[in-house]
Amino acid sequence: MKEELNILIQAQYPLIYLVTSEEERAEQAISTIAQSSKPQQRRVYVWTVTHGIVEYGQPRNVTQHNTVSPEAAIEWIIRHKEPAIFILKDLHPFIDAPATTRSLRDAIASFKGTNKNIVLMSPMQQIPIELEKEVVVLDFPLPDMGELNKVLTYHINQNQGRRLTTEAREKLLRAALGLTKDESEKVYRKAQVTTGRLTEDEVDIVLSEKKQLIRRNGILEYIEEDETIDSVGGLEELKKWLTQRSNAFTERAREYGLPQPKGMLILGVPGCGKSLIAKTTSRLWGLPLLRLDMGRVYDGSMVGRSEANLRNALKTAESISPAILFIDELDKSFAGSAGSGDSDGGTSSRIFGSFLTWMQEKKSPVFVMATANRVERLPGEFLRKGRFDEIFFVDLPTPEERQDIFRIHLTKRRKDISRFDLQQLSTMSDGFSGAEIEQALIAAMYEAFAQEREFTQLDIIAALKATLPLSRTMQEQVTALRDWARQRARPAAASVAEYQRMEF
Repeated sequence: MKEELNILIQAQYPLIYLVTSEEERAEQAISTIAQSSKPQQRRVYVWTVTHGIVEYGQPRNVTQHNTVSPEAAIEWIIRHKEPAIFILKDLHPFIDAPATTRSLRDAIASFKGTNKNIVLMSPMQQIPIELEKEVVVLDFPLPDMGELNKVLTYHINQNQGRRLTTEAREKLLRAALGLTKDESEKVYRKAQVTTGRLTEDEVDIVLSEKKQLIRRNGILEYIEEDETIDSVGGLEELKKWLTQRSNAFTERAREYGLPQPKGMLILGVPGCGKSLIAKTTSRLWGLPLLRLDMGRVYDGSMVGRSEANLRNALKTAESISPAILFIDELDKSFAGSAGSGDSDGGTSSRIFGSFLTWMQEKKSPVFVMATANRVERLPGEFLRKGRFDEIFFVDLPTPEERQDIFRIHLTKRRKDISRFDLQQLSTMSDGFSGAEIEQALIAAMYEAFAQEREFTQLDIIAALKATLPLSRTMQEQVTALRDWARQRARPAAASVAEYQRMEF
């Protein structure tokens, strides 16, 4: 990207929009480009709304007078005769003002043949329609391993005499990938203060900063799951598929010639373990699990804010990749995208289009794991071949799977479960989902707890009889989902015959 920025500046592109929150690194990169400019070096000037225009590297009190307002600053830039690069920081709150937009267009028109460039530097992208044909947008990249290595080396030289092993250094650098230069400096100092040293044992401290990064984002949620995939009853085909890909993001897989997996969509009856599978995959693959909350993406306070929220969330996910991006109930997230023009000004359609484009073009190792209950609500573009590596259908559990589910939940709560007849419980819970089985067991325990005694087989049976499962209350919806999935999705259960045989 820095090479692209250099080419654009040397090619006299008049207006460049640099999306970044790392002002210092970006300024240094632009200064380096200016010094190597041909046929002569260029000066760099920086504008802020607090100080006006200041030459880069000069004290802030050496300002160009009366250039605090955006219009006055741009007018000064137009009058400036020498070739130069002008960095305008955080212009986005003012850029939609007619006077500012017009001033920028006047500047662009006056720059022809002058070797002058304006670089708009901001953490968020906001471009008025009048400038869309004039501006080039670039995302300034986060520090790579080489830059982070310089930060780590400087910190070690300053704080500890002994050298790190190659393995320890690599672990600390990989743990810091996705952080800004400033964030990596702070977290290395934090590790030093916490333990008095900086070795591979402090990797968890560095990783904790990534969790803070997710929390600050506000749209992504860092999920830590204690359960393993063995806690999921049944679904053997799905678990086998996931287990085969547990090393899919390693360098060994790339050397073998395997492409990085894109993602998977899990359709099915509510309460049958779709979300649990997504969460336990994180532990199976040893990757961080990030939940994308689409409800937080939408923001009606400012035009374009929702799209910016999605871009920032996806950039954050990419910055800490390899990772799993989990979207629960995808059918609710994008259900209204096709006809959102009247209801929300087309925001949902733009969000949907942006997400589809990102899924199609992403090169970073971010595995999208999505779940859905109502397939008829999903836009057809989501379901076409190639968007996901696989589409699985999770049906109601078979009798054997229900026994497995009872065994898992009973073992969590009691060491000895030999007194329970799992086969009878499986028979009595015909048509129940895994979540409904768990809730029936909890209801039986509450009943016995209130009577100050141990719960029994009969308590569980009574709770099952008192529960009307979703497969009966929403029979038409479940049947329609099964009919759709029979020809279009891969069954998650081990036995295809059992999957096709099940009837209410």
